[in-house]
Amino acid sequence: MLPGGPAARAHAMLAALQHVRNWIFDLDNTLYPASADLFGLIDQRMTTFIQTLLGLDWTAARALQKDYFHAHGTTLSGLMAEHGVDPHRFLSYVHDIEMDALTEDRRLVEAVARLPGRKLIFTNGAADYAQRVLARLGLGTSFEAIHDIHACAYTPKPHPDAYRVMAQAFGIDPAESLFIEDMARNLKPAKAIGMTTVWVNNGSEQGREPDDRAYVDYEVTDLGEWLHRILGDEE
Repeated sequence: MLPGGPAARAHAMLAALQHVRNWIFDLDNTLYPASADLFGLIDQRMTTFIQTLLGLDWTAARALQKDYFHAHGTTLSGLMAEHGVDPHRFLSYVHDIEMDALTEDRRLVEAVARLPGRKLIFTNGAADYAQRVLARLGLGTSFEAIHDIHACAYTPKPHPDAYRVMAQAFGIDPAESLFIEDMARNLKPAKAIGMTTVWVNNGSEQGREPDDRAYVDYEVTDLGEWLHRILGDEE
């Protein structure tokens, strides 16, 4: 806990982040509440895709999906490695969902707009899906670019190569960058290359490993509130 009242803590935190020139955001369950459960819809379609592809029942398809996620970083990576699945076909299918649960968070939109420096999206999803999400959130014009799974050559977070490729693609110095994610495990490689890390603890990830705090610099529950606080706003 930083010493002093709210204003003193805000100024101290802002000073601690003066080095940040690049603000890098994950997308799903980071820029919108996990309670929207958008990924739950995608998750269901992943299972259905595997059912159809391999002729499995729901339970077997679900188990295989989770095995691929844990072993390969994403379900897609597992399907590509084990079955030669076309990533465009897979992503087009699983991202074909309704987004009615998403609403604009004006405080978050205003905070992102005021951040100094470059602002990027770094996602294991596809850019066209990310653009749809951002438009629903009122953030459609808030980011310089979206670095998606295609740009990563299908090497997903948390594979270290994904972070190096992203940094090289935009010519950014990791030591001048801050990365915000809802999945703690995806912060470890970012911290390893020198990024400041922020874990959005919004209930989207369970079973956090004991060593996670070694690579989590800031833990937040409300991203919009935290951004306003580091910008020095009175709450």
